[in-house]
Order: sequence, then C-alpha cells, then structure tokens
Amino acid sequence: MQLNLDFFKLSCLYNSNLNYVQDVIMQQYLRYRIFIKKTAYYIGIFGLIAFVFSGVGVHAFPETDSLLFRNDPNTPWHISADEVEYDQEADQYVAKGNVSITKDDKTLNADIIRFDYKAMNISAKGHVVMTAGEDILTGTGIEMDLNTETGTIYDGAVFLKENHFYIKGSKIQKTDKNTYTADKASISACDGDIPAWKITGKNLKVTIEGYAVVKHAALWAKDIPVMYVPFFVFPVKQKRQSGLLIPETGYSDRKGLEYQQPFYWAVNDSSDATLYFNYMEKRGNKIGSEYRYVLDDQSKGTLMFDFLDDRTFEAGNSDRYWFRMKHDQKMPFGFSAKLDIDVVSDQDYLHDFKDGYTGFEKTEAYFNKTFGRELDDYNDPVRVSSFSLNKIWSDYSLNLGARWYDNAMEENAPGGAFPDNPLHKLPFIRFDSLKQQISDTPFYWQLDSEYTYFYGEEGAKTHRADVWPRFSLPYRFKNYFTAEPSVGLRETIWYVDEAENHPVLFGNSAEKDNFLNRELYDIKLELYTKVFKNYSLRGKNAGQIKHTISPQIVYEYIPHSKQRKYPNIDDSDRIKKKNLITCSITNTVVSKALSVTDEPLPANRNQLITDHCPLFTNYFRFKLEQSYDINEANETDPAEWKNQKEKRPFSPISAEIELVPGRFVSLEADAEWCVYENDFQSRNVSINLWDERGDRLSVAHRYTQDAHESVYADIMVKLSDSISAYADYERNIYDRKELRNCLGILYNAQCWSAELRHTNETDEHKYAFMITLYGLGEIGSIK
Repeated sequence: MQLNLDFFKLSCLYNSNLNYVQDVIMQQYLRYRIFIKKTAYYIGIFGLIAFVFSGVGVHAFPETDSLLFRNDPNTPWHISADEVEYDQEADQYVAKGNVSITKDDKTLNADIIRFDYKAMNISAKGHVVMTAGEDILTGTGIEMDLNTETGTIYDGAVFLKENHFYIKGSKIQKTDKNTYTADKASISACDGDIPAWKITGKNLKVTIEGYAVVKHAALWAKDIPVMYVPFFVFPVKQKRQSGLLIPETGYSDRKGLEYQQPFYWAVNDSSDATLYFNYMEKRGNKIGSEYRYVLDDQSKGTLMFDFLDDRTFEAGNSDRYWFRMKHDQKMPFGFSAKLDIDVVSDQDYLHDFKDGYTGFEKTEAYFNKTFGRELDDYNDPVRVSSFSLNKIWSDYSLNLGARWYDNAMEENAPGGAFPDNPLHKLPFIRFDSLKQQISDTPFYWQLDSEYTYFYGEEGAKTHRADVWPRFSLPYRFKNYFTAEPSVGLRETIWYVDEAENHPVLFGNSAEKDNFLNRELYDIKLELYTKVFKNYSLRGKNAGQIKHTISPQIVYEYIPHSKQRKYPNIDDSDRIKKKNLITCSITNTVVSKALSVTDEPLPANRNQLITDHCPLFTNYFRFKLEQSYDINEANETDPAEWKNQKEKRPFSPISAEIELVPGRFVSLEADAEWCVYENDFQSRNVSINLWDERGDRLSVAHRYTQDAHESVYADIMVKLSDSISAYADYERNIYDRKELRNCLGILYNAQCWSAELRHTNETDEHKYAFMITLYGLGEIGSIK
C-alpha cells in the first residue's frame, strides 16, 4: 500500500467499518487543503542529522553537506504499508505493518507510523530504522514536525559512516534546524554493544557547522572509567572548523622539552590557515604559519613561514627562518603559470628541523601531493625559487620564466660572500618543437631553443641565445631494422652586458669581448630494431607472455672547438668534442591476462606494483650498455687520457634490472663494471617483499667506488591480527657511521591503536608512546 504526500493521491485499504461517503469527502478536502499549502508542507526535512564527531580541525575544503541535511522541498514523501487506516476521532492516518517512508535517498522503517496531515507531524514506533545514504539512525520511537524540522528520538543511536562514529542517547531532541540536545549521551568509534572505548556525558548540545559541548565527560575503556573532565568541547565535522589541532610533545638532547601546538583557522570557503607555536626548552620559541587557498579548479597555492630566535645557534645570526611557497595559476589563452619560492636563513636549518608539523619531510610530502613538485634536498645549501609561464601545443611548447638562486652559506661565509654563487636567470625563454615531418618529404625536423639573461649580484650580467635545430631522415629496411641519421646545427650568441672580471663568466681568459658567437654542428646515427614473440600459457584464461628484445647502436660526433674565450656559466657554454659509439640491448618480459586490454607499462615501478598487480603478473626488464670513445682511442698525448695512466676508450659496462615476478615481490638493481680494473665502479640493489596480511621487508644497498657505500633495511611483521612489530636501520658503511635505527610495536584495534617506538638518529634518542582514538585524535608523549 502506498501513500504519496505530493498531491495526496491516497490509495489505501480501509477497514470495512469506515463509511465510504465520509472517505470520499475527506479525500476531496485533503486535496484542496494540500494544494493551497503544498509549498509550506514540502520544506520539511525528515530524520535526525548525522553529525560527524572529531577532536581536531579539518584541513580539506568541504565538498557536500551531510546526506541527512539535504532535502529538496519539491520532492514528495512516499508511504507504503500492509495496512493504512483513518482515525476519524484524531483526524489522523495510521499505517501498520512493514511501514516504509521514502524521499530521495532517505528511508524510514517502523512497525507503526501515525501521520497528522493538518500539523504535518509524524510519529513512528517499534523497530525504527532510518537511513540517509550510508548513515543509519535507530530507536524505539521518533516524533518529527516536518514543518519546523524538529523532533525527538527515543532510545536512539546514530551511526555516521564517514567517520565510523556512533552517538547514543536515551532521548535525542532536534530543537531547531541545526541544533540537537541530549540529557545523557555516549559517543564512540567502536562497534558492538560494549565498545572498546566511549565518552559519556550529560547535557550534550550539538550545533551543526559549529561545536558540540558535553558536561561531566568521562572516557571509558570498555566498562572501566579511565578519565574525567567536567567540560568537553569539540567541533562538529560537517565543514571545516576553526580550533586547536592535536599537539606534538617531545624531548631530545638538542631541543630539550618540546611542545608544538597548532591552531587551525577556517578563513572562508576557499582558504584556510594553520598557526604553529613551538616551545623548545633549549632553543627558544619557534612560530610558524601556513596559508592555503583555492581560486578555481586549476588555481591554488600554499605559503609557509617559520621563524626562530635560536639561543643555541653559533654558526651565525640567531634569527633563523624558512619561507616556502608554491602556486599554480590558470591563465588566459591556454597558458598556465607556476611559482615556487624557497628561502632559508642558513644551511643547517632544514637539517635541524627535519621532522614535525613544519619540518622538511612533511612540507615536501605536502607539496609533492598537492602540486606534484618537490623541494630541493634539505642538504643543498642553494635554494631555488622560480616562476614559469608555459603553453603546450600538439607539436610545440613555450616556457617563459625566471630562476633565483639563494645560497644559504653566503651569509655565514668569511667576508659575507660565497664565491660559487650561481647566476640568476632573469628571465629565460624556451621554445621547443617535437620531431615532425617536413611537408610530404621523408625528412623530419625538431628544435630546441632558449634565451637567458644571467644576472649576478656581484655585477655579472650577460645575455645568451641558443638555437639548435635538428634534421633527420629515418629509414625502415623492411621489417628488420630502422636507421635514422640526423644532423644538428647549433648557434650560440652571448652579449656580455657587464662582467667586472667575473671569474664565472670568463675564467682566466684574456679575451673579454662583449659580443661573442659560436657555431657547432653534430652528427648522430641510430640503428635499432625490435624482436618479440608471444607465448600462450596453458589453462583457461592463463594469459600470454610477451618477450621483447631491443638492440640499438648509436653513433655521435661533435667536432673539437676552442671555447675558452666564451663565458662559462653552465654546460651549454662548454660543448665537449665527441666521437662515440654506444651499443645497448634491452630485454623485456611481460605476462598479461587474456582479459586485459593492451596498454603501455607504467614508467614508475611503484605504480606498476600498486595499480597493475592484478593485470601484470610478471614483469622483467634487463638492459646492458657500453660505449667506445674513438677520440680517446686515437689520442697520443697521455695528458689527455682523462688523468688516467692508460687510455680507456671503453666505458664501464652498465646494467639495469627491474623485476616484478609476482604480486608480492619486486627488485631493482644497477651496476657499472670497469673492464680495465675488473671491478665495480658502482652497484645498487633494492628488494621489496610483502604479503596480503601486511608483512613487509625492504632492503637496499648503495655503493660508489672510493666515495660512498650504505645499507638501509625496513621490516614490519604482523605478530597477530592486531599486533605488529617494525624496525628500520640505515648505516653509512663507507664512513662507518650509523645514521638511524628504529624499533617499535603497534597494537591496532577496530577503533583505537597504541604505538611504542624508540628512534636513534644522528646520536639523538627519542622514545614515543602514542594512543590514537579513531575519530578523536591522539593522546601521548615523546620523551
């Protein structure tokens, strides 16, 4: 049986004792009354709000309101039941048996529902269950005024799917459109009648898009009370809320007792900010700020700034700071702009404050995730700030910009100057073309071109224009191989505006002309082919294995040119002679299920593991490469043998291996073998193992002859469904120094977790114990 309250077209089964004439008159009266007042009746909302409980501020911008809020007044309510009666004395309709009321994605089920069509009141009893999207409300009874959007739920419980949160109360009242109260209530993120933790209290008041207040709040671990506070306030997480975030506490030899308290500020719908106060017992008070904004779907930015008057810093000025910023901007006519700023007071700042809310690691992770661009390494004293404006066509690209190099070592260098400061690029313009056919001829062309104005604070100023077109004639010999000869013609022009004997521009050259130019040509010949074969595996839907072999020979020639008189700013100013033959062979094996459509393998191995394991069950790549230097083989002057005792025209043999033999293992390795010393010049290997239940092992070894050797290992073992142990270790074998070791244990339950960890990094010990109550935040300390 269904009742449509839109036009009150009632289709009901009435009891036999109702008078038919009376029923017809009542129906006509209802049609007329509802037609006049339908606009007022339709604005009612049916159900209890699903408010999201959280102990911290929210960083993300809001996308949609809660499903329990959204209500289109033009959408009718529909009622169905086994039996619908009219109570003449009360002038109400009563629905019994499998009663269901629906509107949009909201549904209310109960045993009995009584509807007062004059006052637009509804009362439901018996096994009351209301769903709105994935949120669920249950109770023994509910009373709701559809006009004023107020009502009462008896013995009610609300489950909020987004945060996996439960709110329970003997009597929950909706006092106005956005406010709810309960005399006694409990909140928890745990399933079950006896949750692992809950917070109980009295006089709970919840204001949507505002705060929730509860008096005499108590934290329970199952049936045991463990903490009491007389007054507890938390923001209701429907939209971003201003408020205090979870603090960080700690102790270390270098900083002493440390406490960092963030405050989140929801500025408006398109921007927010976080302010940080960091107390360090031994170093002072560090303050920081972070401002985020969104202008449109392709324009956004973030600014961050920290400042510390460091009472223990002896390397220079005690005023230490770090300013960084990234901005993306959509521009007219298909252009896009990017701005990156990175300025730091000294070279040690990023190392001293590597972790924490405003540390280098979290900052870089945020920038990489939000903007897809990382920061320079924290050990690099030269910080790069840049601006770029670019546009990409199908065959061409244009990039205009500027790059400013800030040397963090300069301020602390003797005399206040650092001799190796790079010259700023203010501005640079690049225009490039992809390889494309010249009309209907068999010839192809491509172009790399750049103009740069170099500016030095010590007075060095110069212009440089570099134009490098390349012409090629690819030729395919049947199905055997492809030959592609090409020639490049390169013209470079310098105009030195001001030099003042700057060593970077001219070195020790006696010639210092203002206008200089250089013409060079280069020749390149590529021979390559590809051989592959598909192997069908046995069994239904077993798939195929594709093995590909790609040999290649490349010859490159650049004539010798005297270039000492030219400025020496970067690699484009010194083009070395070349007469080189490079041979390589690449083997690739891919196993693919038959149901999978053809698609290229991702270049990123991690993407292959995470996104393509169900598709590619086997992946293998092995490449060998070696070069022969004809110039060095023909050289007769020992002084030109690259400071070696003998001529070495053959380069080291380089090898690369990437292997993903199954869903739970991957391996990467590369090495260079010197044929003259019969030894490795470098070798690097890393292996990753994991399984479905969460165990993992990663081991990496890095070696460079006479320069570097280190090992890193990371392991996590699931001791049970809830308990995991983890450890990591890093050591510089070359310097015989231990860089880091960490050991921890993690207990992870359905609604809470506890972690105990010890870390020793650069002779600094840290002990951490942290409890996380899902939905509320973290409680713990680091000593």
